[in-house]
Amino acid sequence: MEHTYQYSWIIPFITLPIPMVIGGGLLLFPTATKKFRRMLSFLSVFLLSIVMLFAINLLLQQINRHSIYQSVWSWTINNDFSLEFGFLIDPLTSIMLILITTVGMMVLIYSDNYMSHDKGYLRFFAYMSFFNSSMVGLVSSSNLIQIYFFWELVGMCSYLLIGFWFTRPVVGNACQKAFITNRVGDFGFLLGILGIYWITGSLEFRDLFEIVKNLIHNNKVDLLFVTLCSLLLFSGAIAKSAQFPLHIWLPDAMEGPTPISALIHAATMVAAGVFLVARLLPLFRVIPYIMNFIALIGLVTVLLGATLALAQKDIKKGLAYSTMSQLGYMILALGMGSARSSLFHLITHAYSKALLFLGSGSIIHSMEAIVGYSPHKSQNMGLMGGLTKHVPITKISFLLGTLSLSGIPPFACFWSKDEILSDSWLYSPIFAIIACYTAGLTAFYMFRIYLLTFEGHLNIYFQDYSGKKSSSFYSISLWGKGGSRLIKKTNLFLTFLKINTNKRASFFLKKTYRADLNVRKSSSTFHISYLNNIFFPYPQEANNTMLVPMLVLASFTLFIGFIGSPFNQEEEGLDILSKLLIPSLYFLDQNSKESTDCYQFLTNATFSVSIAFFGIFIASFLYKPVYSSLQNLDFLNLTVKKGFRKILRDKIIYLIYDWSYNRGYIDALYAKSLTSGLRRLAEFTHFFDKQVIDRIINGLGFSSFFLGEGIKYLGGGRISSYLLFYLFSIFIFLFLVVPFYFNF
Repeated sequence: MEHTYQYSWIIPFITLPIPMVIGGGLLLFPTATKKFRRMLSFLSVFLLSIVMLFAINLLLQQINRHSIYQSVWSWTINNDFSLEFGFLIDPLTSIMLILITTVGMMVLIYSDNYMSHDKGYLRFFAYMSFFNSSMVGLVSSSNLIQIYFFWELVGMCSYLLIGFWFTRPVVGNACQKAFITNRVGDFGFLLGILGIYWITGSLEFRDLFEIVKNLIHNNKVDLLFVTLCSLLLFSGAIAKSAQFPLHIWLPDAMEGPTPISALIHAATMVAAGVFLVARLLPLFRVIPYIMNFIALIGLVTVLLGATLALAQKDIKKGLAYSTMSQLGYMILALGMGSARSSLFHLITHAYSKALLFLGSGSIIHSMEAIVGYSPHKSQNMGLMGGLTKHVPITKISFLLGTLSLSGIPPFACFWSKDEILSDSWLYSPIFAIIACYTAGLTAFYMFRIYLLTFEGHLNIYFQDYSGKKSSSFYSISLWGKGGSRLIKKTNLFLTFLKINTNKRASFFLKKTYRADLNVRKSSSTFHISYLNNIFFPYPQEANNTMLVPMLVLASFTLFIGFIGSPFNQEEEGLDILSKLLIPSLYFLDQNSKESTDCYQFLTNATFSVSIAFFGIFIASFLYKPVYSSLQNLDFLNLTVKKGFRKILRDKIIYLIYDWSYNRGYIDALYAKSLTSGLRRLAEFTHFFDKQVIDRIINGLGFSSFFLGEGIKYLGGGRISSYLLFYLFSIFIFLFLVVPFYFNF
């Protein structure tokens, strides 16, 4: 064991040669380097697999020996100041290393095919390998300044990967938005680190926790200042984990390649904020009100993310808001003091959400064969539907991830989310009600995504709640029901559809229209033309290089939840996860070592699963074609009066969908208050500089010029005139100034 720990410091540097070789090769020998692209991609996967083996070995050592190892050496020494570089191995590090390496390796294998036709193939693998090195260094850091160093490297990799397709203006705007938003949180994080160092004189975790605890206990520190520093530290987690109010960058980050969304913006980097709060939990626990504030931020994010995911038409942005909501659950659990359940949900969510994003990438990959490379079409769920027959393996994998995230047993997220919901009832009934309500919303919007993507076929629509007879552009699938893979000799040319704005649109036009309520509506007549020698392809299933990582992640989604299952307890009354967390006792709740009451567990599980099934039922009722249409069922007419129906439609349903579709108006608020405000301030500053400051300086210059011009005429060159002027000045001084001075 000691031999393994002794050389564990090399782990962050194992994958580092890949970006160095690719970067140097593309700079010096671009043609030769591109010829070895497959070998370099294989090498990146191979090196990451070595890191994974190291991580598995360290995890087994943690489980068997319950020890914490730390290796520290001095980097900079100057009088009383010493900056150290260290490697810390504890349960939290072991968990994060396993997540980074396993999910990262699956994503790299998946990316080999997904990015195979991209000109930036090698650049993509260089960025990914550098990100993996930075993320491993972050989770294994032993002090705050070292975490901040890798924190910024991870943010830089995120910026580069979001802007990978930088030639598209929308991608440039997305990566800039992510960069600026994270700078706000990271600047606060840096200020918090400096404040904590000023208080404690140390940046090492092993020292500052005890120092702060003793200072607060002995009243030797200003409690308000410590609280402010703690809030600044937490601001870094708010930005990185997309918590309210710094969440606005995450949906726009979906402009990057889908494998990036799976690894960085679903499973690993966005979890770095949760990791930071878990690492600093001993500090936050001794400071009053900080834990309550963390729980409140988590709760607001949980509800906000779920409501904003309700009406998204872009499949990746819907999953992004889902990620935001689930990260809110983790922060909520940490704020409640339930660190074990938070880390448990971090594990289960990482595998489930990575599976969902890779599944969405497979869908987008198949859609691009139909509509070409167009994110507005290939990622638009309104243009999907009826994919079940064409991508069956992707459909099954996506369904498993959907069931897991919805909290359906025995899938992974059920066990962890159920723990958080149970702990929330002990913390606050109000928090628990909101958390349970959001669990129902999660099941609703996840099955909405699934049903709009895979179910349905041509001419299956749902009625508009407004009762209008018009049809939405987004309500028709491109390929319909049945038929051969290629329609030969004839082409089903869908020409024009009537839109409720009296405009017409073709499937092949770039201009699209917003779908009212984002539901399938009653169909309107559309015209069919037949053209010779035009083929209309159907979607295709991805190849094995993309399917195998999805199936591996699906197996994790099925079985990883049992590591924390109450039915998986050993003789000591501990499950595998609790046994792993023993070295860091603050991860365990007071009752975590006691045997679980099966009756209480079944009661809580029945309640949470019932909420999830209710959300699934509502989604199926609204979106699944098997129920025909709302027009045939006429549900609202049978159950409520027309007046209440109008109020329900106009005041509630439209309000919710407009709120969700417009991102809660938060982006618009920031655009008006911050972006426009800063521009107005810049314009005012420019006006003040040009019209006031410059005019004053120029006026002084012109006045000096005219004064000099006027004075030069007084000099005639005659000494007698100069003497007369000199005597006259003395006379004025003696008879006017001197008497006035002596009078006072």
